[in-house]
Amino acid sequence: MFGNVRSIILSLMIGSYASSAVTFPGVKLIYDLGVSFRIIMWVWSGMACTVFINCFLNWPGESFPAPEDIRYTKKVKMSGVVTEDKMTGDRYVTNVTVMEDMMGSKQPDPEQTDSQSKTQVTLWHSVCTPIFLWSLITMAMTQLRLIFFMGAMNKMLEFLVTHGNPNPSEELQKEKEEQVGFYSSIFGTMQLLCLLTCPLIGYIMDWRLRECEEENANTQTEKSQSDPSKRDRKIQKLTNAMRAFIFTNILLVTFGIISMIDNLHIQLVSFVLHTIVRGFIHSCCGGLYAAVYPSNHFGTLTGMQSMISAAFALLQQPLFILMLGHLNGDPYWINLCLLIFSLAGFLLPGYLFYHRRNLIRAKAECDRLAAIQSDKENAPLTQTDSGTAKSKAKGHSANGY
Repeated sequence: MFGNVRSIILSLMIGSYASSAVTFPGVKLIYDLGVSFRIIMWVWSGMACTVFINCFLNWPGESFPAPEDIRYTKKVKMSGVVTEDKMTGDRYVTNVTVMEDMMGSKQPDPEQTDSQSKTQVTLWHSVCTPIFLWSLITMAMTQLRLIFFMGAMNKMLEFLVTHGNPNPSEELQKEKEEQVGFYSSIFGTMQLLCLLTCPLIGYIMDWRLRECEEENANTQTEKSQSDPSKRDRKIQKLTNAMRAFIFTNILLVTFGIISMIDNLHIQLVSFVLHTIVRGFIHSCCGGLYAAVYPSNHFGTLTGMQSMISAAFALLQQPLFILMLGHLNGDPYWINLCLLIFSLAGFLLPGYLFYHRRNLIRAKAECDRLAAIQSDKENAPLTQTDSGTAKSKAKGHSANGY
């Protein structure tokens, strides 16, 4: 669905999901106004049931095919008769017949279906690819980094206010509670930035896809010969994904550096970067899976990645205990270790660069072989034309004598 803006729409949906965390400050505000927590939870449960019923009633009867799905392709066949002008030697195509074949999903060709089932990529093959395995490492690292910050944020803010003083004065204690409450509310409100910033990473993932040739093997050869300036769609998708992950990881490293600065006001910048990265990383992975893997594997791969990264993010609990216990509430060393660990996020774009280079070499070799084959096919026609021209020249010379 959505053609060349698929990643933009996907990132917009992910941004709306990520920005839903802004409801928690709203719930806290309602609770502070005197509404019972039990009433809030009952209303929340009722709204969740409404969403479930809506999804159940509006369940589609069949899957939505991707734009390159065979159910939406169209074949156009042209046939004609080649005639040659005996006087000039020029060739013309006459009696051109155009036959249009629409390929539908309800009655597929049995032979075609069998050939597709043999060449179809299995789920296990998609899971074992280096791109998916590197994405698991990247997502696990990023999730641990982001979730630890969210879970330990109040304690980190308290440490910035008290500077590790175990017995703060009454005035300092009051200031600590006010500052933590104030900055926590700002952090919750900033979750709306996910909805505003996520389309940017989707735009990066969809960059220049309109200028690319189709991924169909038959049309690709024809277009590469007729219009060499066309971009290869698969290579362009990998290039966009590589740039998106590099940009996201730069923001993540910057966030890690700023979170180590002992300044309460500077942490507002870390709040912004945390919110942006949280939406960007899911959009990057979703766009990468949609670009590289078959559409019928997208949901399974996304769910598997979310499950594994969420399980790895459970390590935040021992890190939180270590910070409160042995480190006396000082998050500096944990933030430093997580900052170094976050550099592993550049491994995935590094592999994408390597994979993209191999694809460029393979495409150049295919274009070279196609050009050689085209020259061989055109050689007999050229020889025939030259022979005809020579015979005509001899005829004219004989008439002249």
